[in-house]
Amino acid sequence: MKAAYIEETGPPENIQYGELPDPGISGSQVLVRVKAVAVNPIDTYVRGGLIPMELPTPYVPGCDLAGVVEAVGPETTRFKVGDRVWGSNQGLIGRQGTFSELAAVDEGWLYPTPDDVSDEDAAATALVGITAHLGLFREARLRSGETVFVNGGAGGVGSAVVQMARAAGARVIAAAGSDQRARACLELGAESAINYRTQDVAGELAKAAPDGVNVYWETARMPDFDLAVGALAERGRMVLMAGRDARPEFPVGPFYVKECSLHGFVMFKATPDEQRACADDINRWLAGGELKARIDRVLPLSEAAEAHRVQKANTIHGEGSLSGKIVLRP
Repeated sequence: MKAAYIEETGPPENIQYGELPDPGISGSQVLVRVKAVAVNPIDTYVRGGLIPMELPTPYVPGCDLAGVVEAVGPETTRFKVGDRVWGSNQGLIGRQGTFSELAAVDEGWLYPTPDDVSDEDAAATALVGITAHLGLFREARLRSGETVFVNGGAGGVGSAVVQMARAAGARVIAAAGSDQRARACLELGAESAINYRTQDVAGELAKAAPDGVNVYWETARMPDFDLAVGALAERGRMVLMAGRDARPEFPVGPFYVKECSLHGFVMFKATPDEQRACADDINRWLAGGELKARIDRVLPLSEAAEAHRVQKANTIHGEGSLSGKIVLRP
């Protein structure tokens, strides 16, 4: 099979594209003929060696995939040959990734693709959708009628948070780094959007939510806790999903006096059952049009190194050239 892979961690240029042996399957594994994969920031961290974890050699990067079941293991019970499926959580904790024509995936990490949903949309929604769902519902326990603020509402995870919160009956305020991205947040369902580069976020939030926000979702790698705690309502919940090396100051007094809570989580540590519960809602919202993938560009898998370069430039260096996911097609 053709695959994008590395022999050792390092810069995007380490990614090679060529032939690797077809993967075998056993137990409850499913062999998927991959039709689309998505690029995520964590893919670039693992490829660059920034997240220490054991990797097979050669290592195929990639968490997300969508495709068609080509073969099933003897213990498989949920899928059959010919089923369309999507999934995430690959390329981590010793598992091979998805940037290949074929992928062996345990059925516990796969979900049926709705009939009217494209493989590109399913792949682009996988990791970001599961992340958004876990943070909003397992962690923050969002309820209908509450107010959610999403800092970075036009990004991959942020755009999923905006749409899911709206689908759950919440009021959404978003912030983004340009007027164009702020307009995108409004198109996704935010009631109001703030350009955090040109506007006073604290002041705009005070006007939009004078009683505070119930859930404050932070996508930035260096959170501003003074801003967040000031914006939270009584018993507000703040969700963190980034900032591995961040060490910002924290306003302890205002935080506990408001009886707030702070929720940090890592998507790939969620159990298969927890992620499947997310996928059930994601499938319903995708099929119903309440959740739409934001795809910036679609490239051939042979351009995986370039895709990683662009993703790194935006994730690490804040280049701002992406307005959605990069999707690759084998």
